[in-house]
Amino acid sequence: MRPVIQRLVPVLQLTRVTGAFAAVANVWFVIVWTRAFAEEPGTRAIAERSLWTLLAGGAVAALGLYAFGAALNDILDAKRDRTLRPNRPLASEQISEEIAMSVVIGTLVAAVLGALMLGPEAVTLTVVAALGITLYNVTGKFVPAIGLPVLAVVYAGHMLAPNVGLLFVLPVWLVMTHAMLVGGLAHAMEHRVPRLSPRAVLFAIAGWASCSAVLFWNSAMQTGYSGLWPNWVPTITMVWILVSVVVFAAMCVRRITRLGFGELAGEKVRRYGTLWPAVYACAWLVGAGKTENAWPLIALLVGGILGMTALREAYALVEDPIEFRR
Repeated sequence: MRPVIQRLVPVLQLTRVTGAFAAVANVWFVIVWTRAFAEEPGTRAIAERSLWTLLAGGAVAALGLYAFGAALNDILDAKRDRTLRPNRPLASEQISEEIAMSVVIGTLVAAVLGALMLGPEAVTLTVVAALGITLYNVTGKFVPAIGLPVLAVVYAGHMLAPNVGLLFVLPVWLVMTHAMLVGGLAHAMEHRVPRLSPRAVLFAIAGWASCSAVLFWNSAMQTGYSGLWPNWVPTITMVWILVSVVVFAAMCVRRITRLGFGELAGEKVRRYGTLWPAVYACAWLVGAGKTENAWPLIALLVGGILGMTALREAYALVEDPIEFRR
């Protein structure tokens, strides 16, 4: 068993699949939300195809795009990682550059094939999101003022892939805002260079505001509705979302208080931030009274937490195997 894990671990670390389930949750949420409300305009694919087909296609598209971004990041940062993070798969030569490049190409193809099950609009947005990921990895992460808004747009664009004409876009805006805040906070806590200067923060906020305006404008143009909160969405839903936000903030504050404003706490904040979009997805549906529709996302959240725990234990088993004392 251990030799099998040893062969799989470098690829799993390269693609960072432990955090990919949140990307799946974002796509699944739009699919489930559109099918749960008759008032929500949907695509032909969402109307005609079975829920299982849509969820399977969405999962493949989300996993592929997430793994594509993670693997591309490691390839571009290979030289830097040899100095700063020598335990990464490429830096430690656990995996060759040829295999890593094959993973990049394979995951991108998988993302496009998965998007085909969601319709032509999804394929277009998946390709655009892949271009955004490439832009972020090549230049954006080295210029936080640009990189943070680009990261937020990638999250929003990929989330909208199943239904670009979504009427109620506040859930997309929340994930977009969450991604930018978590990215900025983790960047500052992990002392990444270049540092986040006040000017960079202002530029990032301006970029986020512009992207938010485009998001709501696109929704109004696609659906003809210019409001932020449709009357068919129960107001009590906002309570569930606010509780989710407060719980996330409290967990981050607790970790920062215990570990200090440094790299270790930054890693925890980034990990919680990766998990939390799945929590938001469940909160939106349960709060709106669509608990019977939320079961795929609830199962995904539980399975994702268990999977993250299991993979972390598998990594530990390979790096520091358990031995019996004599």
